[in-house]
Amino acid sequence: MNREKILDFVMKHYGRIIGVSTGLLFSVLTINIGIIKTIFIFLCVYLGYFMGNKIDNKENMEEVLDRILPLGKFK
Repeated sequence: MNREKILDFVMKHYGRIIGVSTGLLFSVLTINIGIIKTIFIFLCVYLGYFMGNKIDNKENMEEVLDRILPLGKFK
């Protein structure tokens, strides 16, 4: 297979590839370190993704934290 066919395949099945990769990673981590530590790792990764996405969109971090945290924490 040439590079263009592989790239076309990846672009058509991007969601499936990400889903399978995430599931495989989750299962390997669960077997090796346990379910609680694995969930904690995925929670930290999601939080990092969430905050990074807000920074990429140039949103004001104080406003984002004010919406997430209880009232008055970041005012």
